[in-house]
Formats: sequence, structure tokens, C-alpha cells
Amino acid sequence: MRRQAVLVIALTVVACTPAPVPTSVPTTAGPVTTETTENAVTTAAPETTTTTAEPTTTTSLDPLTSLELEEVAAGYDQPVHLTSPPGDDRLFIVERRGVIRIVGVDQPFLDIDARVNSEDGIEPGLLSLAFHPDYADNGRFFVFYYQSDAERTRLAEYTVSDDPNRADPGSEAELLGFDKPTNRHNGGMILFGPDGNLWVSLGEGGAASTHSQDPNTLLSSILRISVGPEAGTYTIPADNPFVDGGGAPEVWAYGLRNPWRFSIDPVDGLVYIGDVGHERWEEIDAVPWTAGGYNFGWLRMEGTHCFQDGCDAAAEDLTLPIYEYQHGPGCSVTGGFVYRGDAIPEVTGEYFFGDWCAGWVKSFRYTGEPVEDVTERFSDVGQVNAFGVDSAGELYVLTWEGAVLKMVGVR
Repeated sequence: MRRQAVLVIALTVVACTPAPVPTSVPTTAGPVTTETTENAVTTAAPETTTTTAEPTTTTSLDPLTSLELEEVAAGYDQPVHLTSPPGDDRLFIVERRGVIRIVGVDQPFLDIDARVNSEDGIEPGLLSLAFHPDYADNGRFFVFYYQSDAERTRLAEYTVSDDPNRADPGSEAELLGFDKPTNRHNGGMILFGPDGNLWVSLGEGGAASTHSQDPNTLLSSILRISVGPEAGTYTIPADNPFVDGGGAPEVWAYGLRNPWRFSIDPVDGLVYIGDVGHERWEEIDAVPWTAGGYNFGWLRMEGTHCFQDGCDAAAEDLTLPIYEYQHGPGCSVTGGFVYRGDAIPEVTGEYFFGDWCAGWVKSFRYTGEPVEDVTERFSDVGQVNAFGVDSAGELYVLTWEGAVLKMVGVR
């Protein structure tokens, strides 16, 4: 069982001089080699590590000495998402090539590799999975993927088969399709919010000048829809910001470049968005989920800085990020989650995020003001593809190299 440890010490992020970096998320076909070689697994089937918890007779905890990332599974093919159905302790892993697996189960839960384009660069593929809030009763779940037969992404739903560990691949029903100018900047995160609605993140598709400042297009946006009772149907929530005009009714917010990963914290009521930057700045946005209509500023601004001449955030009613960092310490933000598990109460309420290029994981506690104090929790993790939480709220990190790592406290 591999563990990576870091002392729980608050470190303040300092400004760094930017180094020459790519102007977008790296588009090389293979992963960057990292010093962490234990994640490199060549076996075809994922391996799992089982940890048996010692029974306890008290709820008191010893002092926390450090946080560690504990490897619970390895050998996955570019895992990009981890989630669990409500009240279900199984871990579902999304592989970019078009396969969903359950940790500890040999057979795939769903294999739609033939329908998914994951070959043209590193951005397209099967990108995320969301279980219906009533999954235990109706067996419905939703996926977002780049189609193999068209320059198009698709939001579709499936149902589980009579075998709880196998989905029915013939049950697909499309809810939405999105024509793409390129296969880049897809966004692709989907989740059910505390309001019971399905939320979807979409990048500008590599055509920022066309989509980023137009709320009438679905790209460059966060969408919010109400899933209908029949497969492949949806309605518009009555309180969506553009339900009466001024934008597409599905659009909840716009002006995003590539919101690869976002999450909604039901406790503080905020939507946290990791929006991948372009030339210099990576950003994290946080806004109340009960409102909407936000314009996050791309292509007018990159982070808090003008990308186009003459930008004016106040005059244009642009929503600025709560945190940004310059290229150099990283180059591609991976949005994460606010920790709400029970195992490590010392970090409850902290937002965890990472960087795909730099391989670190950091956290901060948002208090309503622009974030200044950020703690580096882990370094040399590997290329951080995504974060995930299980049904108990515990936090996981997924790496390009195929590892599934659980954050644990050492006492």
C-alpha cells in the first residue's frame, strides 16, 4: 500500500515569475513522466487494495499529525472521474477511453468504447458520470462523452441491468448534443446539485470569440436542467436566469474557457469552478448556487487580468475569481471539492484542488473574500486528472497514470 505524506502546515502561496508554458492544456498524446513511478502499472485489469478498519469504542480522535494519499486502486486507463450512487459504498471509476468500472469488480459496469472518441489528443473521451438522486429505485444514470462518429459531445442517460454491477448498454437516450468547432475545451463535468437538478459544464470548444460572451450558445457555460420522468427528456427550472429571455434557457452561467471540473458544496451553498486558463492564469470561481446569470469574463479577461484591451470588470458586470495562480507553479487547474467527510474534521470546509502539469494538491478555506492563504497538501502526486468523493464524503485523487488515491489522516 503506497502512501504519500505531508505535514499539516499552512503555507502561503507566493508570486512566482512565469516560465514559458503552453498556451492551453497540453495536447501531447502521452503522459508526462513524473518522479512517482509506483503509479505506473502495466497490467490490464485494475488492482485493488483492501483496508480493514479497526473497530472503535469512542468517537474521540487522536491529534492529526499528517495527511496522506493512500492508494486504494491502480492500473486504470486515464481515470477522469470517481463517484458513488447516493448511500452506496461502491466506487465507480470513469476511464477516458469509454469504460466505467467499479473498484473491486472485474467486469466493466459500462463499456461504450466504440461510441467514444478518445484517440484525437488528450481532451475528448468519456468525461464524467452522475447517478440520479433516486438511483436506488430507478437505476438511471447519466454520462458525458465525445462522440466517435461526429464532432460533437453528448449528454446521455442509461439504466442499470438486472445485475447491479452491470449497466444496460442498449438503454442509451440522449438528452443534449453539442456541436463542437474542435475537440478541445470540452468541460464535461456533470452532477446533480442539492436542488435535484442536473448541472453540466461546457467549455468554449476552442472558439472563444464565437461562444464565450454569448449566453445564447450552450458552450462556454454551466447548464442547469431538470431531468424528466421519461428517458432522454428534461425541462427548464423555473428559476433559471434566462428562462424569460436574454440567453438560452438551459444556461445558468457563462463566460468560461474550459471548466473541466466543478462541484457544489451543499453546506456553504457555493458552486466551485476550476476554469483552465490560456496564457498566464489559472482560476477558481465560487458563487452561490441559488443565484445565476454570472458572466465569468472569458474572453474579456483571464483571471482578474484583461485578455482583451479595454476590459472593465465592474462596467461589464463580470464575476471575478476568488483565487488565481500564475503559470510557473502550474499550468492547468483541476477543480476539486470542499471536504465534508467525517474522518478528518480538522480540514472540514476546506476546498481541495490540484494542477495537472505540476502534480500538486492544495487547499484553502473560503471566507467570502479573495483567497490569499493556500496550503500545499501533497506534491509529486502525478498528473492530477480529477478529484472525487464517495457517498460518505471522503476525498479521492485520480491521476493520469492510473492511480486512485484516498486522502486519509494519520494520528
